[in-house]
Amino acid sequence: MNKHTYILTISCPDQVGIVSTVTTFLAINQGNIIEAAQYGDIDTQHFFMRLKFSINNTVSNETKIRSEFSILADTFKMEWALYVDHSKMPTILMVSKLGHCLNDLLFRYSSGLIPLDIRAVVSNHRDYYQLAAQYNIPFYHFPVTHDTKAYAETQLLNLIKQEKIELVVLARYMQILSDNLCRQLEGKVINIHHSFLPSFKGARPYYQAHERGVKIIGATAHFVTTALDEGPIIEQDVARVDHTQDAEQFTAIGRDVESIVLSRAITWYAQHKILRNGNKTVVFK
Repeated sequence: MNKHTYILTISCPDQVGIVSTVTTFLAINQGNIIEAAQYGDIDTQHFFMRLKFSINNTVSNETKIRSEFSILADTFKMEWALYVDHSKMPTILMVSKLGHCLNDLLFRYSSGLIPLDIRAVVSNHRDYYQLAAQYNIPFYHFPVTHDTKAYAETQLLNLIKQEKIELVVLARYMQILSDNLCRQLEGKVINIHHSFLPSFKGARPYYQAHERGVKIIGATAHFVTTALDEGPIIEQDVARVDHTQDAEQFTAIGRDVESIVLSRAITWYAQHKILRNGNKTVVFK
């Protein structure tokens, strides 16, 4: 009854003794390790670790763990975080006029398939307010024009603070976030796009791909940064196509891949399985 499960994530310069020190610390605090994953990047000389463990709160507690581990972490120059397991991550979904990713995520959410607490759907159009209402999720319309962009982003930031949002998902939100907003939300925004960039920029990328006779189409989920569509990649996937399929079929297949890739990426994020490694990511699947 008094046991609680936690997730500990660590990144630090690679050095001797990290694993033994961390596991010994947990053992002293009566921590029982349930899952463990680690990776040492030879190129960057950086070490990454994710541990899921349970502790008996009659012996130790979260406050004690945090206080004592911070001393250990300073010794190894660790960037670390401790999370309560099974807590659903407060999330905002953002969308424009293409609703396939939004629809997929809302269905997964209502079915208990993704560990999110979706607090709001935000859009620069009104198209999906009824869809959000079907799932009893508040819908916010923040129209974006050249004159209203700054105000719309202020409204978004206020909503994020109000709802204590930990993840913002651009589920085909077709607006470029300002550099200021990207910096304020660094590491908390995940985007999805077709993998044809930069070969097929602009509108109707699947039609452009069909005209070029491509054999593979795909999608990429990545963190949003000030560099457009160049943030650290989290997940990618592809599907094979051929000359017998038309542009509409290309589009349908591509949108399916986008939905799957995005749902994987945000699930891993909510499970604290993604660690930043410079311009790349370490994903403990």
